[in-house]
Amino acid sequence: MRTIVSYIRVSTGKQGKSGLGIEAQREAIARFAAAEELEVLTEFVEVETCKGSDALERRPRLAEALAKARKAKAPVVVAKLCRLSRDVAFISGLMAQRVPFIVAELGADADPFMLHIYAALAEKERALIADRTRAALAQKKAQGTVLGNRTNLRDAQAKGVATNRKAADAFASNVLPIVRQIQAAGATTHRAIAQSLNDRGVRTARGGDWHDSTVRNLLARSH
Repeated sequence: MRTIVSYIRVSTGKQGKSGLGIEAQREAIARFAAAEELEVLTEFVEVETCKGSDALERRPRLAEALAKARKAKAPVVVAKLCRLSRDVAFISGLMAQRVPFIVAELGADADPFMLHIYAALAEKERALIADRTRAALAQKKAQGTVLGNRTNLRDAQAKGVATNRKAADAFASNVLPIVRQIQAAGATTHRAIAQSLNDRGVRTARGGDWHDSTVRNLLARSH
C-alpha cells in the first residue's frame, strides 16, 4: 500500500467552526486515504497564531513533514489548499522542495499547475476583501460617521473581555488534542508537556514558548 504524510494546520480558533479544525482536517484526510487506498505514514500538526506564517522557517512541523516525505518518497497530503497557504509565492516555494503535494479536497489528480491557479484565486479573493473593507470604511468616514463606538465604552470593554476569553478557549480546544497525545506518550508533568510542545514547534496563543504556568492554564480550561 502506498504511503502518505499527513499535514494539519490551524491558525485561529474560528477554524474549528469553519470546518478547518484539527479533527475535521484529520477526518477529511482519513476519508481521502481510505478512498485512494493510501496509508498515513505520519501525521504532523501545526498550530500557529502569528502573522507572517507564510515562511517555511516559521512552520517547523511543515519542514519536518517535507523531510519525512522526502525520505519516504511519499507525498504530503492536506485537507484543503489553504492549510498550506493562500500565498502563491509560498506555494511555489513548496513546489521547489520537490515533494509532491496532494489536496484531499481537490482530488489525487490535481496537478501542480492547478494548485498554483487555486492559490492565485485565493490570494486575489483575500486582497479584494481587504480592498472592499478599506473602501467601505473610507466612505463612512467621508460621510461624517464616527468610526468605533465611543459612547458605550463599558459595553465595548465587556465585549472585548468576552471575545478574548472565547479566543483563548478556542485556542485551547485546538492545542488540547496535541497535549493529550503528549500525555499518552508518557509526559505527566507540566514541565514535560511544555518541553514537548516547544520541541514540536507549537507556540502559545501569544506566539511564545510554553512553560509550566502556560500548560497549567491551558489544562485548567479543559475542566
